[in-house]
Amino acid sequence: MLKFQFRLIVKEGTKVGNPNGIPALNQKNERGAASVGFSYFSPTFPVPMVIGRQNTPRWLILMIDTLVVAASVILAYLVRFNFAIPAHELVTFPYVLGYITGVRVISFLLGRTYAGIIRYTSTQDAVRIAMVSLAGSLAFVGTNLVTYYGIDRFFFIPFSIIIIEFIVSIFGMTTFRLLVKIAYLEYINPRKERSGVIIFGAGEAGLITKRALDRDAGTRLRVVAFVDDDPRKAGSKLEGVDILHASRLEGLLQEGKAETLILAIQDIAATRKAQVIDLCLKHDIRVLNIPPVVRWINGQLSFRQLKEINIVDLLGRDVIQMDRQRMSAELQGKRILITGASGSIGSEIARQVAVFGPASLLLLDQSETPLFELENEMRLLFPEADLRVVIADITHIQRMEQVIGDYRPQIVFHAAAYKHVPMMEANAAEAVHTNVIGTRLLSDLCMKTGAGKFIMISTDKAVNPSSVMGATKRMAEMYVQALDQPGGTRFITTRFGNVLGSNGSVIPLFRKQIEKGGPLTITHPEITRYFMTIPEACQLVLEAGAMGQGGEIFLFDMGESVRILDLARKMIRLSGLELGKDIQIVFTGLRPGEKLYEELLADQENTLPTYHPKIMIAKVRPVEPDWIREAIHRLETTLAQADPEVMVKALQQFIPEFRRASQDENKISDRP
Repeated sequence: MLKFQFRLIVKEGTKVGNPNGIPALNQKNERGAASVGFSYFSPTFPVPMVIGRQNTPRWLILMIDTLVVAASVILAYLVRFNFAIPAHELVTFPYVLGYITGVRVISFLLGRTYAGIIRYTSTQDAVRIAMVSLAGSLAFVGTNLVTYYGIDRFFFIPFSIIIIEFIVSIFGMTTFRLLVKIAYLEYINPRKERSGVIIFGAGEAGLITKRALDRDAGTRLRVVAFVDDDPRKAGSKLEGVDILHASRLEGLLQEGKAETLILAIQDIAATRKAQVIDLCLKHDIRVLNIPPVVRWINGQLSFRQLKEINIVDLLGRDVIQMDRQRMSAELQGKRILITGASGSIGSEIARQVAVFGPASLLLLDQSETPLFELENEMRLLFPEADLRVVIADITHIQRMEQVIGDYRPQIVFHAAAYKHVPMMEANAAEAVHTNVIGTRLLSDLCMKTGAGKFIMISTDKAVNPSSVMGATKRMAEMYVQALDQPGGTRFITTRFGNVLGSNGSVIPLFRKQIEKGGPLTITHPEITRYFMTIPEACQLVLEAGAMGQGGEIFLFDMGESVRILDLARKMIRLSGLELGKDIQIVFTGLRPGEKLYEELLADQENTLPTYHPKIMIAKVRPVEPDWIREAIHRLETTLAQADPEVMVKALQQFIPEFRRASQDENKISDRP
């Protein structure tokens, strides 16, 4: 009786499925691996077949390749002589068969064609088989030359046999491997159990993504189509899968053939990426993104490396192109100080500055734990950097005199500030003390010690301020602008809006609220904000600092303003939840000092272009140094009273455009 046995060998601890409901037999073999098998019976002879998660034995692959070669020789003779082999050829046939088979086996052993893992067969394996087979065929040609010119002027192997056998052997060995691979993939990941997936991008990355899905049994995904913006690829096939033009994507999603879309284009424009994601969210399609090639493990992509897209991908922010040569000339070999270094902006500036090889980098902050974490990260990322970490308060005169006097920075990035609008409304004295008095102290010391440049990080809330925080930042802008004088320290201001993921940003807040099951809290249904990513903002800060000649206030292109309600809805969708069913949105009313709409320019300002398309210069009214010094001195005298209303009146006296947000804006007339 024939026993046709299928045995799946897996490593100990691996979970094994039970295909087709066939009972499994679990036992330990001599190597400590678990053996799971099932058998069929037939009345002929035993035929072992090994298809498993453990590598197929190399001797079995070599034996099958040898049989393929022998069959190829037989087929070559039949084809060559039209299936009627002459008698005189049959005399030499056994010797030719033995010689060709022997040479092939030796070449396979030397070329190790049997050593590949069949279930991962690729074009590289096919190329190796072809090259080794070619070497063997060249040996046959050499044999013919010897027998013809050196022995008895006859060809031991007809050249037509050499050519046919070469082609059939390569085809047979490659086909065998592909059939085993297909059978393995189908067994561990049956097609009928897989859900559809669309791969956006029919290039090399798209092909690698498909192969990663095919290779990983846990994905349970089947590629139903490739979609690409390139019209030249439309209508073609990639590994048997149709390539469609991107214009057909929405129709494909409406058909419901796919539940997932994978973005497999490395250099896709941010705006185009956002369009595709929005379209998928509209049809409740899950979106995954492949990581950059540098993050692939050992140069190979796996399904587990695919990541869910995040809200940043939906804002359509294109990659910033930096003038790296200018940055290097500006920062390399310089002593650089960063205040507020442990904050979102300060820490990213530190990372980006360190790339350009400063002589030394001083990280200053009064927050101990975040600064400790930043130091550990920086020392790991930049082990060769001369890194110095200082805990200090920028409003502490003696401490700052010591730090600035000892370090004597050449370039200063001033990011230290209080930034939370509602909190500063209730703690106006601290806002004035840090944002205004601290900036004055630091900038005076830098000018005294001969710093080359002082780059202040400001905010769009300084434009027509409606809050204490915005007003104090505007006062700081006015002061550093007035300090700039030819031949001295060059004072430069950069002004931009909200950054995604920063401490206190709406994005982390929404994420936490979603994790807790909601509700998501929004102050007003019509509130809008400008957003950019932290790396993007810091790149523009460095670029503006390098191009600045002193006295400028640089504005960044923040793109289109985003309605916070729309942002919340998209984050809910990205989390796989349904608004009104799984989670709610609640409107809480505008907070003290909060605007409905942010501005980047005051009414009396306009802009001038720079060489960088995302950086502009604000034309602002000039400020007299003596006037601003006196104004800040008078403002400082109100600190002793610690009365927020007194400070607000003082700020309004020096900043006429400072008007606290009207409570009428607090009325809510809409719902999500």
